[in-house]
Amino acid sequence: MQYDIFNGDADGIISLVQLRLAEPKTAQLVTGVKRDIALLKQVNAVDGDGILVLDISMEKNIDALERILTSGAVVTYIDHHRTGSIPQSPNLTTHIDTAANTCTALIVDNLLSGRYRDWAIAAAYGDNMIAVADELVEARRLSTDDSAFLRELGTLVNYNGYGAEISDLHIAPAALFQALVQYESPFMLRDDESSPFYQLQAAYQQDMSNVASLTPSHADETLLVFTLPNEVWAKRVSGVLGNDLANTYPSRAIAILSHNADGSLMVSLRAPLSNRHGAGEICSKFETGGGREAAAGINALPVSDLPQFILAIKTYYQE
Repeated sequence: MQYDIFNGDADGIISLVQLRLAEPKTAQLVTGVKRDIALLKQVNAVDGDGILVLDISMEKNIDALERILTSGAVVTYIDHHRTGSIPQSPNLTTHIDTAANTCTALIVDNLLSGRYRDWAIAAAYGDNMIAVADELVEARRLSTDDSAFLRELGTLVNYNGYGAEISDLHIAPAALFQALVQYESPFMLRDDESSPFYQLQAAYQQDMSNVASLTPSHADETLLVFTLPNEVWAKRVSGVLGNDLANTYPSRAIAILSHNADGSLMVSLRAPLSNRHGAGEICSKFETGGGREAAAGINALPVSDLPQFILAIKTYYQE
């Protein structure tokens, strides 16, 4: 049995698109909303199984990973998040780069020698790696229209991954992967009026029309915090809103807070673009928190811990 395990955002989905265009395989797909990262525990692997893991924190899946390795399954792990201690096993192959200026799709792009680079560029845009994506666009000598399309595509695929549960999303991540992998080039989506691109574009425009009325719940020279209303549209826009604000205010950290059903807060943190470090370290100080240098989150922050969280951000970036 082959298992393809991947994050439900642009980076995870498009990483798998590249790999399965290069090497088609029938696989059991294991994914979820962007914040559903404890995915390896869903896999009951046996000796001889193949496991591909994309854009999922090893640190948050270490117990399940060790169980899978003990079963005799062969694991390929490609990621850019915090790893913790990497298990030493002949059954584990890793391609991990935690640098702030890369993402999983770019690691895959390197492994494939740029074979599906336009897909990788879209993923980089979706993961808010704007400068890196722009450099790749320039190297590819793409037109302004083509680069704008790849940026919008990446944004839309990333936007689709945000929600408390699959039913909040416009397209389930597994279904979106299965749709996108039918297109050898991302530009084929633009030419197909029935493609997921146009479905997500219309949904995105409707959701983002609600954003104009939002104001920050905390604002200073170091940090902007936006607390979103307890609405499904707000959960869906939380990621792209964080990216937009990070690009607009490059010297400030950006925190987007959404409401969970249990009364806690779901947190999305962007490090300042002028200092793309520390987000994962800050969020990892809190239970259910983690991520990477430039962007991280906390799945369930008690409201009582919010002042401590804000202080941790301000202390880190004012040093």
